[in-house]
Amino acid sequence: MQDEAQVINLVRAGNTGAFTGIAECYQVPIIRYLHRLTGEYDVALDLAQDTFVRAYQGILKTDAELSLKPWLYKIATNLARQHHRRKRILSFVPIAHVQEPKSSSAVNKVDERLTIGEALRQVPPEQRNCIVLHFVEGFTYREIGEVLGTSEDAVRKRVVRGSEKFRQAYRKQEVS
Repeated sequence: MQDEAQVINLVRAGNTGAFTGIAECYQVPIIRYLHRLTGEYDVALDLAQDTFVRAYQGILKTDAELSLKPWLYKIATNLARQHHRRKRILSFVPIAHVQEPKSSSAVNKVDERLTIGEALRQVPPEQRNCIVLHFVEGFTYREIGEVLGTSEDAVRKRVVRGSEKFRQAYRKQEVS
């Protein structure tokens, strides 16, 4: 994709095709992120589509110094929150990027992912969002703060506390 600022300026100038590059670049990561937040792939696809529709509609209203990636994740996060408010259910799929177990058995891999998913579900949602954005999506604390509308220090605390809660829950899952 071209420089983000150039693409944003092209979209603002009326070049609707320029937005295609944005969607192609961020579509898979946004879907993956939303899948982890909702636990449902079909819902993640729908929310991702809504994310890009809202981004396209809102890009003219943003300032010139728009940081595209955090802005897209913020839209996606807000849509996921709305989805959860409607359903009142929070579920998480296992993180795929966690180191695989030493055994190559497919059953052990599935068990490991289920254990990770269950431990992650025990982490409070605000901390869970920060953990996924930081460790899975590779966001900096500053970028997470932009996405969630909070300070960098608050994000750092949520990551530390959430990581500790995840480790405790994971250890309990391994024992049982």
